[in-house]
Amino acid sequence: MTDLEVQQYEGLRETYAGSWQGLTHAEIKARYPQEYAAFGRGEPVRRGGGELSTEVADRSVPLVLAAAEKLPEAGTLVVVSHGGTIRTMLGRLLDLAPEQWESLGGLSNCCWSVLGQGARGWRLLEHNAGSLPEPVIGDDT
Repeated sequence: MTDLEVQQYEGLRETYAGSWQGLTHAEIKARYPQEYAAFGRGEPVRRGGGELSTEVADRSVPLVLAAAEKLPEAGTLVVVSHGGTIRTMLGRLLDLAPEQWESLGGLSNCCWSVLGQGARGWRLLEHNAGSLPEPVIGDDT
């Protein structure tokens, strides 16, 4: 028990996927084949009319940076969110181009990533840590 207060921020929610919300990948492929194919190629796509990955980073990263600035020296910030949101935050913080964010892979449930600050910015110290990786998208197997 840490006795620390949990704070909730709307900006850390999962990517809004519009009409794709609640559908399986098989249903999305069947209903939106061109849009899904473009997404699979890594093109910027408003999945189901929802958010772009860059827009998710635009709303989430400033919250993380503001919280990190308030940390005491050698403090630790824990950010809990969904895998897609975490991936966009990591990509932006690591200064990767948006088309490279997918290379980070998704987070399995209850796993985490660890960032540290180095002389030239953020560094990825651990990713998808916590257990043996499991498939992130269950209906794709």
